[in-house]
Amino acid sequence: MFENLQDRLSGSLRKISGQARLTDDNIKDTLREVRMALLEADVALPVVKDFVEGVRQRAIGQEVQRSLTPGQVFVKVVQQELERVMGEGNETLNLATQPPAVIMMAGLQGAGKTTTVAKLSRFLKERQKKSVMVVSADIYRPAAIKQLETLAGEVGAEFFPSTSDQDPVAIAEGAVAEARKKHIDVVILDTAGRLHVDEQMMGEIGRLHSAVKPIETLFVVDAMTGQDAANTAKAFNDALPLTGVVLTKTDGDARGGAALSVRHITGKPIKFLGIGEKSDALEPFHPDRVASRILGMGDVLSLIEEAERKLDQKKAQKLTKKIKKGKSFDLEDFRDQLQQMKSMGGIGGLMDKLPGMGQMAEVAQQQVNDKSMGQMEAIICSMTPRERRRPDSINNSRKRRIATGSGTKIQDVNRLLKQHKQMQKMMKKFGKKGGMANMMRGLGGMMPPGGGGGGMPPFGRM
Repeated sequence: MFENLQDRLSGSLRKISGQARLTDDNIKDTLREVRMALLEADVALPVVKDFVEGVRQRAIGQEVQRSLTPGQVFVKVVQQELERVMGEGNETLNLATQPPAVIMMAGLQGAGKTTTVAKLSRFLKERQKKSVMVVSADIYRPAAIKQLETLAGEVGAEFFPSTSDQDPVAIAEGAVAEARKKHIDVVILDTAGRLHVDEQMMGEIGRLHSAVKPIETLFVVDAMTGQDAANTAKAFNDALPLTGVVLTKTDGDARGGAALSVRHITGKPIKFLGIGEKSDALEPFHPDRVASRILGMGDVLSLIEEAERKLDQKKAQKLTKKIKKGKSFDLEDFRDQLQQMKSMGGIGGLMDKLPGMGQMAEVAQQQVNDKSMGQMEAIICSMTPRERRRPDSINNSRKRRIATGSGTKIQDVNRLLKQHKQMQKMMKKFGKKGGMANMMRGLGGMMPPGGGGGGMPPFGRM
């Protein structure tokens, strides 16, 4: 997400240099390019005008401190304005009510409501330790009820059955009553969608809202629809008291216009981002972290949180102890690291959050992508346990056998062994300092003062 905007903005922000002070004249051209970058990202025109004017007002007369370049000062101003437009901070779900807390999901057909219900159930169960019941009031698409039942089974949520001949209000009230009996914390109500906003749809969703009085009413919208997402959200907000927005399919949206438009046009916070198809691909929306990523400064906090949540802590501690004792990092350890990287979204997911990557992320992904990681894993799996523990014992005849077993070439096996040696050296270095978690925290300390970009070391020097 935001690749196009990031490339365009980073290009225009580089042009401010050598000034002792930011003035109307020396930021005029850059502001014009910022405006073009936002319009190309499909940000709504009123939002673009307000944003550019906000940046201009903040930037004029800003003295350039000795420790910062004019470009860094301007980047800081743009970052502050991005945060203002998208919201000052992460707004969490309000579940402070007598259980069950009802969350109602609204949105157009195809926006990803049903899958978002499952993702949100998993999020609440795993991260907030809540018991969750899901129910579908979509009587127009019988497959929706079956789909939700299947997804509920996958994420371990309670499913309240419904049929297409029932009244949506009766379904919702029945689910809330059942949840109360079973002392369930949260009920998530999936509602019917349409291809466009119509009176019948709004009337029905209004009746549902009045009947169950949800504490949270979330509008689910496809990020790839750009500024149309903001306009549709406004139509729903006019008919329903929305409490927040969930942007889905952000992994397929290179522009990011919806994220910058929704808050400004509706006045409602974006609470979550759908970042993939898997049931764990839902992340809380942090405007400051997203602003940092748009400006190519990474998102180390999210990376650390994800690492602490998804990495196998026992394996990590075992590896750290092993390296501290002077034992070598073998190919079984290397395979474990590849698998852990996959669990964090692969190379793409990591590169997106690393600071200072910019266009280097694309180059790095061409060298080591998720497909090549799968190939590496296959090569290691084709080795004997002894070969994995003692890579130096792999001679040419063994390489031929391993290549044949993994469907690769001898060159691929040689490349893997070379990469393992490099990784071995790096792990030895970080093992002495306390392992991978400290390495990631170290990245956080590399952010320049005040969050301004420009001072970030390239990946090779990390």
